[in-house]
Amino acid sequence: MEVITLDTVDSTNSYAAAHAGSLTHGDIVMARGQTAGRGQRGNSWEAEPGLNLTLSVMLRPEATEAACQFDISSAVALGVVEMLSPLLPGMEVLIKWPNDIYVADRKIAGILIENSLSGRYIARSIAGIGVNINQREFRSDAPNPVSVWQLTGHTHPLGPLAATLGAAIMRMLELPVDELRSLYASRMWRREGYHPYRDNLRGDDFMGRITGIAPTGHITIEDTAGHSRTFAFKEVTALLAT
Repeated sequence: MEVITLDTVDSTNSYAAAHAGSLTHGDIVMARGQTAGRGQRGNSWEAEPGLNLTLSVMLRPEATEAACQFDISSAVALGVVEMLSPLLPGMEVLIKWPNDIYVADRKIAGILIENSLSGRYIARSIAGIGVNINQREFRSDAPNPVSVWQLTGHTHPLGPLAATLGAAIMRMLELPVDELRSLYASRMWRREGYHPYRDNLRGDDFMGRITGIAPTGHITIEDTAGHSRTFAFKEVTALLAT
């Protein structure tokens, strides 16, 4: 596993894609700053230069079918949880479906995975990861960001954390699929009880509880009337208390 450290780049995912021929499984592209860092849904990712982890990991999974790409997403998310948990003693670090990382109701990390296919298999996955480590203030209109420093008052050097994160992701990718899926389910945010959601297909808000995650990544939520609703990414929104 090689860590390539850059000063400034438009996006570590874009850099990794442009240099894919020279990057092997587990290699990390890390930047002090990004001018066009990207999050899910086309959002930008706010990160003050030099204070947070902004990196991409090149993954070349062997014989992983495209239909099982959510397992890669799960492994990356669990790797972030494993890296962060020792920095936040006494706090629960959880995965908000599909792969945001939360502490309580606040987002501490985001993940953007871009897959390239070869037939029905994944040829490579580039996992872009942003983790809020030492940032003291957020100025974007994101509703709920938080950093390790804000939660603990402690700063951490970024280089060792990048290496720890890469190693954690590699370990998660080596888990048997059933164990990986079970571990993901046990680390889910809102894994118990009823919580508010917005059904983006029907256009209504409802109280629901998570009852399952399919191997494809689809989430099933049961409403208070006992009706199950199954969603793909972007089809449901978890509502935060105001």
